[in-house]
Amino acid sequence: MLGHKFYHESLRKYIILFGTLFNDLRIERRNSNDNVIQTIKCPLTYAPREKVTARLEQNISLTEKQSIILPRLSFEMTNLTYDPSRKLNTINRLVKDPGTGNNVKTTFTPVPYDINFEFNMYTRYAEDATQLLEQIVPFFTPEFTATINLIPELDYKVDIPVVLNSLASQDTYEGDFETRRALIWNLNFTMRAYLFGPITDKGVIKTSNTNLFTTHANGTYGNAAVIGINQKPGLDQFRNPTTNSAATIAVSGIYSNDNYSVITDFEDYFNGET
Repeated sequence: MLGHKFYHESLRKYIILFGTLFNDLRIERRNSNDNVIQTIKCPLTYAPREKVTARLEQNISLTEKQSIILPRLSFEMTNLTYDPSRKLNTINRLVKDPGTGNNVKTTFTPVPYDINFEFNMYTRYAEDATQLLEQIVPFFTPEFTATINLIPELDYKVDIPVVLNSLASQDTYEGDFETRRALIWNLNFTMRAYLFGPITDKGVIKTSNTNLFTTHANGTYGNAAVIGINQKPGLDQFRNPTTNSAATIAVSGIYSNDNYSVITDFEDYFNGET
């Protein structure tokens, strides 16, 4: 089991999905006449809050030209926990039939995990923070659901709920008028995610052969089959469905997405007739 190399980039896709939800947040600055004089798109960074706040504290003077620009957004994945409440039957499989060959792609049902994200907003003014909050909070009631194609090989699209758990604010201003102020809002989210195992190729069953045996009066079975039932798909040379064994093409040339018929042949082993 372990050591089987596979990588679906699922966690990477979840991180990108979460960041995409917040990558187009903007704030507006207005003058005394309530006219918009500036629109600022807030830059988004994948980084822990400690790293961003440390960068803020490195240049605390308003006269520093290299200080970090506010407003700014950041997020990070904080932990990953198994969710038994969403567990599916582990022996069930997801199957994708390409329809152009003799194999199908298959994998076992995914494993449910909760991914926790921490999203942070850094602003200089309280008005900027309230603008950002009102662009986010109304969409989470308390969850927002996004659809993602997790496994392109299986064309498997999943609805992923993102739940808003909590909001908290922090004001780092403690100095004089020349000290830089930073309002920090912290939002915690949980993403109801799934992780998949390896994908394997499995052969497609195209023919079946069934033998029927007699039952004696004492309940025992006979040693020899009396009737044989053979079934296979039927498709003529023009790729039209047929039930004529003599008119069908080879089963290797018939695919699951073809409009085929089922040919059933009975063989009587008593007299050798078909």
